[in-house]
Amino acid sequence: MTLSQENGPERESDDLLAAEYVLGVLLAEQRQEASRRIDAEPAFARLVDAWEVRLSPLAEAYPEAEPPRSLKAAIDGRLFASPGAAPRASVWTSLGFWRGLAVAALAGLVLTVALPYMQPPAEQMRLVASLAADSSDVKYLAVYDAAHHNVGLSHLSGERDQGKDFELWMIEGDKPPVSLGVIPVGAVTQLPVAPPIQKQLEQGAVLAVSVEPAGGSPTGQPTGPVVATGDLKNI
Repeated sequence: MTLSQENGPERESDDLLAAEYVLGVLLAEQRQEASRRIDAEPAFARLVDAWEVRLSPLAEAYPEAEPPRSLKAAIDGRLFASPGAAPRASVWTSLGFWRGLAVAALAGLVLTVALPYMQPPAEQMRLVASLAADSSDVKYLAVYDAAHHNVGLSHLSGERDQGKDFELWMIEGDKPPVSLGVIPVGAVTQLPVAPPIQKQLEQGAVLAVSVEPAGGSPTGQPTGPVVATGDLKNI
């Protein structure tokens, strides 16, 4: 890769792709292609490693959980057992590759933070949005965690001007934007979500970032340009 590519639009695109790979929000074909690039391109592999480190603080709020002993056997049974028949020992010995694949997938889910190892109940729903705009270099990745009622933000690019702040808004249809708060300076941060807004976010609202005076909008509505937007999607 050339120097211009390292610092140009392709480099920014790869950075976002690496972040989405770590979060686990890529489509299956995109994830397979990203996995091939990790093996073949050291520069892209370093981006993925950097995002795993960068996003890991989002996991600190979640306690470790030991899966029940019966979980592995139940997964194997659902994936590999013939209908109405118990699995035979000879069959299990031929499935080492698939078991390894299942273990690797489980490890990937732990790394991506956003995906639990079991089907989550509704209150543990997580939604993800890539916040960006063609006219701006400001980019964020946002993860709404319904269980802990907060929005985790990872700052990808774009700096606020002197004396200005970024403010996060929820937009639902034609209703006036609702402020979720001023975004603190930092690579990774979290904003708590008030109870009246939680249900609206869980239904998949739009998030937007605007430029405001220091401390946030003085009017309760966006007063500066909107520099990044994105739809929350269930993962």
